[in-house]
Amino acid sequence: MIRALFVLFGLVELLFPDQLVRVLTRIAYEDGSEMTAKSWMTTATRVEGAVFLYLGLRGLCRGSDEDE
Repeated sequence: MIRALFVLFGLVELLFPDQLVRVLTRIAYEDGSEMTAKSWMTTATRVEGAVFLYLGLRGLCRGSDEDE
């Protein structure tokens, strides 16, 4: 289950990094709507998404191999 969540969250980070950062900033800070992210934040979010996607898919593939 956690592996599937890694894959899902990784995809969201890869496809919609700016929107995700905007939503999480609004959730995390009281005045989040007034804050702006640095220019490198989009790239960092995509890299994190790629890592999550890789780890999730790797875990899912290994999990199915172990079942056989």
